[in-house]
Amino acid sequence: MIRCIAFAHHKGGTGKTTSCLNIAGFLQQAGKKVLVVDSDPQANATSGLGVGPGSYQKSIYDLFMGRVDDFPQVGLKEVVVQTDSGIDLLPSSLDLVGAEPFLYSVEERATILRDILAKEATDYDLVLIDTPPSMGQLVINGMVAADHVVVTLDSGFFALGGVATMKAIFGDIQEHIGVKIRAEMALITSRSPPEERPKGFLSWMKRRFAQEHDEENRDPVEAEAARTFLRVEKIPFSREVPEAQKHGLPISHYAPECQAAAAYREIAAFVGEWD
Repeated sequence: MIRCIAFAHHKGGTGKTTSCLNIAGFLQQAGKKVLVVDSDPQANATSGLGVGPGSYQKSIYDLFMGRVDDFPQVGLKEVVVQTDSGIDLLPSSLDLVGAEPFLYSVEERATILRDILAKEATDYDLVLIDTPPSMGQLVINGMVAADHVVVTLDSGFFALGGVATMKAIFGDIQEHIGVKIRAEMALITSRSPPEERPKGFLSWMKRRFAQEHDEENRDPVEAEAARTFLRVEKIPFSREVPEAQKHGLPISHYAPECQAAAAYREIAAFVGEWD
């Protein structure tokens, strides 16, 4: 049985795509057959695996539109692209923006991606879904298709509100669609080295919140995530991560000895054992 893992957050800049690709890289190196599904119209996961958006004949747009009346049906294997990393990719493109309005005409619109993967992705051990930073049908499709959901958070003070928002989204999906989201892991990514992190008011607010609400003076974002998710992991900053993306490779294939790579390697080993 394939396992599907979605990476989700309703806003950008939380390390969602980066985590998806880097975990996929270590899973691939561990001998797993991995498919990355890019369901974000920005196509960052596509370019992050070295595939130029628009350089292929078909994309995930065609898969979704194939479920809409009067549009030709397309099979998964017609769309999947093999990448230099050994990870297979279901690529995205800006055309996907135009698909979402059509999905509202499909009765079972929330399960389109789940149904496609269940029927046509059986050759894979794991499918990793990079969802867009929004709260529309593409995000819902990604989370409904997933056996597990990983929520990514940045280390900033306002990430605290993001945890509450994601909990509300999970509740809405369960209430209106009848699917319980298994959000078992949160990843907190650091986007700058310690010496470059902003100081001033926001830094003071974080310290004050920690002192007042956490007996162990724990980071408030980590403390709030720990109350919501079964497992919380922190990803340290490494300059090699954006460099790897520029080369179209996950960190596992570009700089496997850096600090961020060590964290992603451990997370991938844990994720690879999920049932």
